[in-house]
Amino acid sequence: MRYINIKKNLDFPDFEPDAEDGLAACYKMVESAEGVGEFLEELKNNTFKKYDAFTVGEVFNMKPEELPEFIGENGHFSTIFDFCAQCLSDGEHGWYDAPKIDFDTWRKTILGSQLETEKYGFKANIIENHDEPRGVSRFLPEYAQNPAGIKMLGTVSVLLRGIPFIYQGQEIGMQNAEWNSIDEYDDISTKDQYKVALAAGLSEEQALAACGRMSRDNARTPMQWSDEANAGFTTAKPWLKVNENYKVINAAAQEKDPSSVLNYYRRLVALRKSDEFKELFTYGRCVPAYEDTDGVMAYYREDADKRVLVAANFGREEAQIRLDGSVKKVLLSNQNNAAKSTMTEGASELKLESCEVLVALVE
Repeated sequence: MRYINIKKNLDFPDFEPDAEDGLAACYKMVESAEGVGEFLEELKNNTFKKYDAFTVGEVFNMKPEELPEFIGENGHFSTIFDFCAQCLSDGEHGWYDAPKIDFDTWRKTILGSQLETEKYGFKANIIENHDEPRGVSRFLPEYAQNPAGIKMLGTVSVLLRGIPFIYQGQEIGMQNAEWNSIDEYDDISTKDQYKVALAAGLSEEQALAACGRMSRDNARTPMQWSDEANAGFTTAKPWLKVNENYKVINAAAQEKDPSSVLNYYRRLVALRKSDEFKELFTYGRCVPAYEDTDGVMAYYREDADKRVLVAANFGREEAQIRLDGSVKKVLLSNQNNAAKSTMTEGASELKLESCEVLVALVE
C-alpha cells in the first residue's frame, strides 16, 4: 500500500515555491497532511484484520516517532519497506545534484535503522525495487560491481533482521542500462528530471548521465532470461530496450554455473530458512560490529542459543578483524575457492579480501 497518496488536504493550499517555475514539490503537501492514522486504522480493522492478512506499507515522510504506529502488534501494517538507504541519494534540487553514497554513512544508516526498528517489530529490507535504479550500480563502487561484490551486497541485506524482499533481476545481478538518448526512457519523472537538469545549466550529456544513474527505468528493463533475442523475455517489441549486457548477465547462463550470483542467492536464502538457523535469522537481535574498521560492514545475529557473524569488506584493500570469540563453523562464503578463505574453525582473526563476505557461527 502506498501511504503517501492516501491522505490529502482537500482545500489544496498553496505552498512556498521551491523552483523557478513557481511550483512546489508534492512531498510538502504529503508532510502537511493530518489524520492519516485514523484512516489507516479504519482500513485495517475493516479489511486486513478480519483475515489476519500480512500487509506491507510503502511509507515516506514518516516522522521517526511515528514508527510504532505503523508496525508491530498494533501497527497500521504488518511491516513497511525500509527506504533509509535509498534516501541517501536524494538531491537537494533534483537528480543532477544527487550525492554519491558514502560507505560510512550507508553503514551507519542501515545499522541505525536496524536498532531502531527492533524495538517495535520488523521492516521489509530491500536493495532495489520498481521505483529505484539497480542496487548494484547504486550501492557498490565500480571496482565492486562484479559477481563477488554483488553476492556481498546481497548477503548483508538478506541476513539483516527483518523481511528480505528480492526484486526481479536482483538475484542475477542486473545493473543499470546504458541510455543513449532521453527518448529511450518511458518514465515521465525521468523526462522531467532531464529538463530540470538542463534548466540548472547542465549539458545534454550531463543531464542524460544524471538520469542514467537515478532513473527507475533501470529497474524496468526486461528481465534477462537468456542470451536470445530480447533476452528471452519476448518475441515482440518490449516497452523498454533490453540492457545490452544481457548476453553476459542472464538466468539461463547462471543456472548452469554453480558459482553464479543466482545459485549463490539460492544458498543464501536456504541458509536463512534452514531449520537450524531460521529462528535466529527471524527473531535474533542485530548487533553492529567492527564499525571502526574502514570499509567493513559487519553485524552479529544473536539469540539465547546462537551467535552468527556476517562480515563484508566493501573496501578496495584487504581488511583485518580480530574476533571477540572464535569460529565454530563457516556457514557461507562468496569465495568460490573455499580453501582460499581465511575464516576456518577455531580462528580468532579474519582477513577479508576486497568484496569478500563471510558468515560464521561463532562462540
